[in-house]
Amino acid sequence: MTLEFMEEAEQELVEVACWYESKQSGLGRRFKMEVSAVVGWIARNPLIQREWDGGYRRINCPVFPYYLPYFIRHDKIIVAAVAHEHRRPDYWKERRSGG
Repeated sequence: MTLEFMEEAEQELVEVACWYESKQSGLGRRFKMEVSAVVGWIARNPLIQREWDGGYRRINCPVFPYYLPYFIRHDKIIVAAVAHEHRRPDYWKERRSGG
């Protein structure tokens, strides 16, 4: 399976990393490294997370208060958002998974 980020999710990753970096040098890089590790886990274990109503799965980042919701469509894993656990819950659900 291939894994890709929706354009909005890519933008969120950049924005959140920049915000963390503005708070403390190196923190944005640590956030991106954590997201990268989570993405690697998803790529190796795409079906382990339970499927929620709406056909998505999600996984929490272990340290930062963010989660990655994703869809599995055919041979693709599509990350829909880099979402904060408590701010604007479910805002990303209107995004289409491409299929």
